[in-house]
Amino acid sequence: MSVGRIAAAAGLFGAGVAALSCASDGRWKSGGSEADGLAAFETVRAVLQHPRCQNCHIPGDAPLQFDAGLAHGQNVLRGPEGKGAAGLECSTCHAAQNPPDSFGPHTPPGAPNWHLPPPEHPMVFIGLSGHDLCKNLTNMKENGGKDLEALYQHVREDGLVLWGWKPGVGRAPVDVPHAEFVAAFRRWIDAGAPCPAP
Repeated sequence: MSVGRIAAAAGLFGAGVAALSCASDGRWKSGGSEADGLAAFETVRAVLQHPRCQNCHIPGDAPLQFDAGLAHGQNVLRGPEGKGAAGLECSTCHAAQNPPDSFGPHTPPGAPNWHLPPPEHPMVFIGLSGHDLCKNLTNMKENGGKDLEALYQHVREDGLVLWGWKPGVGRAPVDVPHAEFVAAFRRWIDAGAPCPAP
């Protein structure tokens, strides 16, 4: 290889390394200041703590429903896998898609794989500070073994997550556009996924 090509390759390598830096906790980040990451996380937090998300990310075993976060009717429980108790699985009432709007506002909504997080990883969103929510979100022991990229794919593509923006008649959708939420999630990751102060 010529000296010129070696120098060019070294320059490209150096540019790639310069685009990465190490966060204080040892994670690599690809750009954006901590302040940018914290601002982006505030958008993430607002979405995750909207009723469409937090009604299923609960501290106990009974999901919530409606915009007011009321206890789910019919004594619905999480169950051993997050798919409901035996004999009253989520799929008993919740189909893979919303019913037609003509059915009215009091019919059960639907989305692919309707479920709660499993009991061993409940991923609670309700009542947490931004700091605690961020720490739970980034803790693979709490989030079901997902690294940051897996979390990003989840919020970007999962049909049940996407339902929050099209929840059917009678339910308020998440008020931050999905594309804006995903972009904020990406900026937060790229800044090293910083967490707000306690």
